Amino acid sequence: MSTTLDLTRAIWEKSSYSEGNGGACVEWAPECAASGVVPVRDSKNPHGPALIFPASSWSAFVTGVRSGVPGNPR
Repeated sequence: MSTTLDLTRAIWEKSSYSEGNGGACVEWAPECAASGVVPVRDSKNPHGPALIFPASSWSAFVTGVRSGVPGNPR
């Protein structure tokens, strides 16, 4: 049994917080969340590595960003 996540056909979405100016952009593959994980990568390096987070942890992170948690430089 393989424990490697095949992301070759993943559909990546750019973060709504990305400014579209070629700077710091984060992409994620939302359809993978149904499997319990969320892959995240640097959009400037699409063939580079992706970080894999448990879907519940990613959800908590996004909720924190949206609510403006302390230390979030909005």
